[in-house]
Amino acid sequence: MSPFDWRSIVFAKHAQHVVLIHFPIALYLAAVGLDVLAQWLKKPEWGKAAFVNLTIAALFTVPTVLSGIAAWQLQLEGQRLKGILLYHLLSASAAVVFTVLSWWLHFRSRRDTSLSFDRTRTAIEIVGVFFIVLAGHLGGFLSGVNS
Repeated sequence: MSPFDWRSIVFAKHAQHVVLIHFPIALYLAAVGLDVLAQWLKKPEWGKAAFVNLTIAALFTVPTVLSGIAAWQLQLEGQRLKGILLYHLLSASAAVVFTVLSWWLHFRSRRDTSLSFDRTRTAIEIVGVFFIVLAGHLGGFLSGVNS
């Protein structure tokens, strides 16, 4: 099998999830960093960059979740959810919820300037980072990277 064969790239049983997942993770982590720095340094333009990153990260959770479900069905043959697979699914689901919640709080505070969610938003973003790290760690065991 050639690494440049398009069929091996597109039709690999789990490759799409492994590739797709890194993009929203990087965007979310960059957004949290930018948002914290924007609040700390009083740089609203960095908050705008954080919002753009969060928007794209939230949008990319859809194909990432779908590819994760496909990987579970194809690579793991839809085996019953238990152990690491169950914990990965739960932590990844929580990560998606916190990603979308973080985006929504940014969206609301941008639409209504009288709202100030700074501390709450930062706390929610940090919890989201925790769930992303946990889901990634467990996913490493599922993919064989951390075996």
